[in-house]
Amino acid sequence: MESPLTNHVQVNIPYRMLKDGYLEKFLEYQLNPEIGFDAEALDLITFSEAEGVAKQFHRAGRTITLHGPFMDLAPGSPDPDIREVSRKRFDQLASLVPVFKPITVVCHTGYDHKRYRAIREQWIENSLQIWEPLAAVFKREGACLMLENVYEKTPLEMLPLMENLKSHGVGFCLDIGHQAVFGSVPLSQWVQSMSRHLQQLHLHDNNGEQDDHWGLGLGNINVQRLFKELDSLGINPLAVTLEPHREEDLRVSLEYLAPIWPW
Repeated sequence: MESPLTNHVQVNIPYRMLKDGYLEKFLEYQLNPEIGFDAEALDLITFSEAEGVAKQFHRAGRTITLHGPFMDLAPGSPDPDIREVSRKRFDQLASLVPVFKPITVVCHTGYDHKRYRAIREQWIENSLQIWEPLAAVFKREGACLMLENVYEKTPLEMLPLMENLKSHGVGFCLDIGHQAVFGSVPLSQWVQSMSRHLQQLHLHDNNGEQDDHWGLGLGNINVQRLFKELDSLGINPLAVTLEPHREEDLRVSLEYLAPIWPW
């Protein structure tokens, strides 16, 4: 697992897996974590437990990013009760930011054109009521809120939201695996359209059919071309996160990136 890139990238890890032995592995291999919190983890974690995990990473000189809950959350929902549940989960996440001191906190927008296209303007307005105060809380703690593409088909489905949040320091997290499966326009169009907002990358691979989270180079996504385009635009992300779902895919991704890493 030794690689010069481990100091430059984040590696995704659900919080529950840190508790199941992966904390020791991350510290042994000097990996920077992007710690994911789902609803169960947010309900069960205690302050002392979170503080203990955070201190171990801080003492080891590791950089931390966080990933917020997303399953069933809909911050732009027309139903106020659904929005309130979403707000509660994000508030729980915000309470952990002073403890972990992440540089970024990634959240999904929750937008799905199949459900929300007819009420898109309302969805944006509803979402802003959650994202704006959340971004302010993160900013006070030295962290940046990053909104990630998932089911968005084109960057135009995210751009109005990002434009409204730019003054709050909110950035765009480009997930190339999601774009390949769910997007309907080329990756280069996403980069060009979102260049003013693009501040984080989520890297994993697939063949364009399923969100497989393979190691880089095992699917059809041309990461080298992406890096060249980012470099030509002068984009130097705050964070780059590898999102393998298997241990062996982390090694594959690090080996793939070593000869092409631009930063």
